[in-house]
Amino acid sequence: MMKRHAQFRPCIDLHDGQVKQIVGGTLEGAAGGLKTNFVAAHDAAYFAKLYQNDGLSGGHVIKLGPGNDAAALSALSAAPGTLQLGGGVTDENASYWLERGAQKVIVTSFVFADGELKRDRLGKLSRMTGREHLTLDLSCRWRDGDYWVVTDRWSRFSSLRVCRAVLEDLADLASEYLIHAVDVEGKRCGIDARLLNLLAEGAPIPCVYAGGVSGMADIETIEREGDGRIDYTVGSALDIFGGNLRYADLAARSKRGM
Repeated sequence: MMKRHAQFRPCIDLHDGQVKQIVGGTLEGAAGGLKTNFVAAHDAAYFAKLYQNDGLSGGHVIKLGPGNDAAALSALSAAPGTLQLGGGVTDENASYWLERGAQKVIVTSFVFADGELKRDRLGKLSRMTGREHLTLDLSCRWRDGDYWVVTDRWSRFSSLRVCRAVLEDLADLASEYLIHAVDVEGKRCGIDARLLNLLAEGAPIPCVYAGGVSGMADIETIEREGDGRIDYTVGSALDIFGGNLRYADLAARSKRGM
């Protein structure tokens, strides 16, 4: 069997209808308010087509709050079947987004209530979409010696601990995990190697790591420590979003590993 290589998963983060890069922990309820790293001059469809033309699939369109549906639809229409859609996904709208070109839907807050994972909701959504069309977002923060899933735009700690047992237990309900290291998300301060190692050792299904990438050394660490099983997304560090890491280099690197 050929060894799998880590893949670059591009992103389109939408806030107020624009493509932006935001410090994740400031989305809601943070002291000092929202911190924006970058606002793109191009629209969502432009980036969707860019990624498609470069042969990149499985990227994420994330709606950060209201007012982003039109932009999300334009991205999905520009590159149908190549992008996942997250942000406000529920059992009432998941089919809508899949029918409009989403490769998969990404769910977080809908399957949590009062800080608790509602497995019945997750099961219902998985049956509705088909496991192969569902990504479970388990983005988390470090507290009291463990990683805990955070919901409601990363502002609220849940009671779900990210550990090997949980990653194994939920794997039959989704085809993929998306996990942002929220403590370093958008800060370009280096990846959370401890979380990366946890995912590499404990995730039995494909997993995408996000958060803190500052340069090519971080990409090489993800590829090495993840043993090719952990894909990655990069936002603020990319030159197309105001950073120093060349998007073209990551696209080419991902294509070589296919």
